[in-house]
Amino acid sequence: MKTNNRRDFLKKSIMGLSGTALLASGTSLDASGKAIENTPATLPTRPLGKTGIHTPLISMGASGVTSPGLVKAAYESGVKLFFSANYYGRGNNEIVVGEGLKGLPRDSFLVGTAAIPDDMNKGAGTLMSGFTVEKYMKTAEASLKRFGLETIDFVLLPFASKKETIQNEAVLKTFEQLKKQGKVKYVGIASHGGTVEALNAAAETGVYDVAMIGYNYKTQNLEELNTAIHRAAKAGMGIVAMKTTAGAARSKSGPSINTDAALKWVLQNENISSIVSGMTSVELVQKNLKMIQNLKMTEQELKELGMTSENGLGLYCQQCQQCVPQCPHHLDIPTIMRSYMYAYGYKNLEQAWHTLAEVDLSNNPCHLCDVCNVNCASRFDVRNKVMDIARLKDVPIDLLSV
Repeated sequence: MKTNNRRDFLKKSIMGLSGTALLASGTSLDASGKAIENTPATLPTRPLGKTGIHTPLISMGASGVTSPGLVKAAYESGVKLFFSANYYGRGNNEIVVGEGLKGLPRDSFLVGTAAIPDDMNKGAGTLMSGFTVEKYMKTAEASLKRFGLETIDFVLLPFASKKETIQNEAVLKTFEQLKKQGKVKYVGIASHGGTVEALNAAAETGVYDVAMIGYNYKTQNLEELNTAIHRAAKAGMGIVAMKTTAGAARSKSGPSINTDAALKWVLQNENISSIVSGMTSVELVQKNLKMIQNLKMTEQELKELGMTSENGLGLYCQQCQQCVPQCPHHLDIPTIMRSYMYAYGYKNLEQAWHTLAEVDLSNNPCHLCDVCNVNCASRFDVRNKVMDIARLKDVPIDLLSV
């Protein structure tokens, strides 16, 4: 697609998605429907599906957060929804978030986590034979303990891409029991790839309340994905977006993209309730909160996004899985590319290390190939990227956790 065509496509997408004005700004609601205190009256909010919650357009994704003080500062700035995952920092990230929110009125914030089962193949998005309700219950309960909370507002099944997994009876039973026991208020999925299938499958069950999905201006199957988002929203699911800056940089060592423009573009879709943004400084929190005050996009911003997308620049992997069967060594390339993005885009080496550790790169088989057979949909030089990021596996994790 030529640059002008891509820019026109982005513009038309915005026009088609933004037919309804933003909901009136004002007081947010917590999971019980009570008013969230201290939310600035000027901070725009949107409803989160059928939950009855209204959340600010920016929420905190805590993957790169290492200081409880930053969580507290984000809260005091108006952020009310905080997402972690039990695999961020081997669970330590949930502790950081819990410490940051400790002592605050429980009805003044919302917290969620992506709880991956021990018996799950992340790359394939499938459950292994050892998965049981009892084991997954313990996984979720461990997150509660790390947060220091009696109840979590949201628990998400991460790496959700397959209908068979999302509609698995044991998964649904686990979520039903967590709700019944009052340990979790709402359940959902988190999807990095295969998102259309994931959203459709989740909406069919009538069980899932929310979905966290990868969504940005570089999304290649945008029309199909928007249809699935609309269908899920119509079914009552709240949709929150992650990976919204498509890796944040144009290349490994190149300049950053216009992140304000990238985030604005996402929020033109009125079915997106909130962006879960990885905010690692108070300055970034304030920058994002300022951005949501005016979502109107300029022609220059559209031009920048259109040119960036057309040129194939960026660090964002579509997680389409098309590369895996092309590789003679059957490397889990999508996971390796996520590690590359964490390292060079988000500057989060610890998360990059843990992500890379999920893949068997003991002998870095790319050295055995003179020519890479993989034809990447995003036009990545896969072999060079794999060989580059593979160096990280030899770095002791304690050096990255300092």
